[in-house]
Amino acid sequence: MTPDAPSPRFPQTPQDPAGLGLDDLDPGWARALLPVRAQLEQLSAALAAETEPWLPAPEAVLRAFRQPFEAVRVLLVGQDPYPTPGHPIGLSFAVEPHVRPLPRSLVNIGRELREDVGVAPPAHGDLTAWTEAGVLLLNRVLTVRAGASGSHRRLGWQAVTDAAVRALAARGGPLVALLWGKDAQQVTPLLEGVPVVAGVHPSPLSASRGFFGSRPFSRVDALLREAGGDGIDWRLA
Repeated sequence: MTPDAPSPRFPQTPQDPAGLGLDDLDPGWARALLPVRAQLEQLSAALAAETEPWLPAPEAVLRAFRQPFEAVRVLLVGQDPYPTPGHPIGLSFAVEPHVRPLPRSLVNIGRELREDVGVAPPAHGDLTAWTEAGVLLLNRVLTVRAGASGSHRRLGWQAVTDAAVRALAARGGPLVALLWGKDAQQVTPLLEGVPVVAGVHPSPLSASRGFFGSRPFSRVDALLREAGGDGIDWRLA
């Protein structure tokens, strides 16, 4: 996809004109997000009416909610998708395996991963292995206009992601929230009873002001074990 190309369109329904796949969520997530189903349909309509290209591809927008709800052990919250066409894949901070160079935020995450838990950062930026280990990679806002970071912050996604956070908190643990940056930390009041590891966003603008050396991965593992669970396999081979 290029910035001047229209977003690809997929089979549409009256309730899902943008083709987000609202009826293809994990059953647990479908139940958890039922209170905001109307907002999801409104968001789909708003995206279908957009006159400028937006990211990620429609079928990837809700990708995080196709991960089993009951399997989530770590809630990792970011801010919004990468605005570069071809980069966002519906999982916070992740990109397709072939993307080069890696986004700088992802490079910084890899550096801290090595320093914290001794995991060698991979050459690729596909974080799917983390989702399979129980990490929900959730952005606060799930879409963005191509080339314009933060451009969909007023579209209404926060109602959906707030509902997701509330549902996980109500489900119970073992569960730990890992919140990077001010946007992510806005969900803290919704996490009553859930241990939180909060820190600086790993972007190049802020990583040197507290992200490096913060040891988020080992802190998350320690909290999971305190709650009677296992740590996360952070390897991304």
